[in-house]
Amino acid sequence: MKAENNSSSLYVPEPRTFKGWIPNSIRQTENELNGTQVPSLTHSNAALQLLNGSAIGYLTGPLSTKIIPIFYVIVVTVGIPANIVILRLLVTKVRKVYSAILYSSLAVSDLLLLLSLSFKAHYHFSGNRWVLGEAACRIITACFYGNLYCSALTLACITVKRYLAVVHPFMYKSFPKMTCTAWIIVAVWGVFGVAIIPHLLVQQSFWVSDLKRTTCHDVLPLDFNSHNFLLYYNLVLTVLCLLVPLVITVVCFIQIITELSRSHFDWAMYIKASSLIFGIFVVCFLPAGVLHFLHYMLLSVRGTEHLYVHFNLAVCLCCLHACLDPFLFFIMSRSTSPKLYFISFKGKSLSISV
Repeated sequence: MKAENNSSSLYVPEPRTFKGWIPNSIRQTENELNGTQVPSLTHSNAALQLLNGSAIGYLTGPLSTKIIPIFYVIVVTVGIPANIVILRLLVTKVRKVYSAILYSSLAVSDLLLLLSLSFKAHYHFSGNRWVLGEAACRIITACFYGNLYCSALTLACITVKRYLAVVHPFMYKSFPKMTCTAWIIVAVWGVFGVAIIPHLLVQQSFWVSDLKRTTCHDVLPLDFNSHNFLLYYNLVLTVLCLLVPLVITVVCFIQIITELSRSHFDWAMYIKASSLIFGIFVVCFLPAGVLHFLHYMLLSVRGTEHLYVHFNLAVCLCCLHACLDPFLFFIMSRSTSPKLYFISFKGKSLSISV
């Protein structure tokens, strides 16, 4: 699919969205602004036109207007109370402050994601019609995707923490756990801040003439310089914040299971806890990460956007982790109490708390 302003234009693939076409008169405005902003592209004086019939079918069909929002409502209904309970327990019951900080960060990230899902469910139930204004669209979009990355990184950090406790217990025992945890939290939320900046800076809601409604993030004018950089920015985030944590989790999980299988002690609960983290990544984050990456690659090479529908389904599945994370805390609490004892190759025992 080529941009239709002239025959020599290069196709600019769009990030996570369907292609929106801008009339030539509006393109001239963008050229005069040197592509630095899009102040004139609001639903009151400019309209985007969809070039793909499948995009119209998705945005008006039951998949996006019924099935996806129903799934979001179920996730929100289960996830918000569960994460609130976890936060309350972390504040009042957990004695190890560094563990409480790490799990509290995960619960807060999940709650922010779930709150954004509430608004997205309303948007989809309304027929993909956004009525809350541009500012709200930017905030909800940024919060939604930013917290997906934040949760994936936090779960990977928890896996690494448990890997060190099992495979390298003496090293783990000597770590300044409070300091390390503080730096981890700062780094994770720093990534969150970097991830949401583009969504907050560029316009996300547009009036689509084919649909006669304003969409939020689903259709963007990627011929504009203010938007086309999102492709490369989000591709980097996908690799660093979804695929890399997935690889780390898989490697650590294999090492943990291998190490525990050599022991004569009963590590059933500990293995269950580690398996749950691994399962969350495989079931929730793997499809979204892979489809996200393939979507960008196909856009760049072939100019096709058909994977966007599949990516949205994968994102639905990814949001399920916000319901599973609270159960992760309960299983981990049982697997780490009382202290774990490891016997080194020299016959010395070492107790650790994780």
